[in-house]
Amino acid sequence: MNEHITELRDLIDRHARPDMSTPIAGIMLARHDVSAYEKTMSGTVMALVAQGAKYLALGDRLYEYRPGQYLLASVDLPVSGQFLDAGPDHPALGFGFELDPMSIAELLLQGGRDCVREGSGPPPSGMLVSDAPQALLDAVIRLLRLLDSPRDIAVLAPLIKREILWRLIVGEQGSAVRQLGLADSHLSHISRAVRWIREHHAASFKVEDVADFVGMSVSAFYRNFQAVTAMSPIQFQKQIRLQQARLLLASHPNDVTGVGFKVGYDSASQFSREYRRYFGAAPSQDAQKLRSLSATHA
Repeated sequence: MNEHITELRDLIDRHARPDMSTPIAGIMLARHDVSAYEKTMSGTVMALVAQGAKYLALGDRLYEYRPGQYLLASVDLPVSGQFLDAGPDHPALGFGFELDPMSIAELLLQGGRDCVREGSGPPPSGMLVSDAPQALLDAVIRLLRLLDSPRDIAVLAPLIKREILWRLIVGEQGSAVRQLGLADSHLSHISRAVRWIREHHAASFKVEDVADFVGMSVSAFYRNFQAVTAMSPIQFQKQIRLQQARLLLASHPNDVTGVGFKVGYDSASQFSREYRRYFGAAPSQDAQKLRSLSATHA
């Protein structure tokens, strides 16, 4: 295991880019030299730590994962977190693998009826942490070795990515991955609700209407939404609004009131109050900080 982690660290440290992208579609490499605290969207990913430790908060749930462990995010959720003790001499290093429902569905069909049946049942939490088995680490390392031989990527990367996905499907958190690939699973229903709320975050809605949209009773929808996201639909909408507001403030720092209205707030004071509570600074102060950061990286 230690040899696997050592090689994984070397590969990530050598190939990580500032934007985390790689020549392999759906694969990200992260290298963080500072322990910055951030609020962002999780993405639908498997995130594996090679060096350092990371804390993530989702609603009232706290997740920690360390070298050799991975976090599975089966729904794109608003989270806050940070790497611990990261510095230039000891950067935090991580591997990200985007989970594609269509690819999961194809593997489930190939895996047979048992795979499909095991994807039924109540939805798991939208985030889970597990130790990475040696077979999974081995596949990840073989995938990243391809970055040293670019001509092999087009042919071999899709094969190894399927292997990684299969290791996740049959692994400890396989239930969450399998549900992601089944169109009629409880998790898929909640994922559709999450996408709907994100796309309509500026509009008021009734929980009954969203439940009807995804084909669930109100009680089942509320219960399953809470189980997956660790928050109510209205709390989820509020966090999406505030994160969207921060993105808008980065490009419109002098229009705090307009940004608040654009993301769905009728009251400028309420927007300012909730923004400060969530990000730790008033919108106008945060906007100036964002503008300074933008100027620094220009």
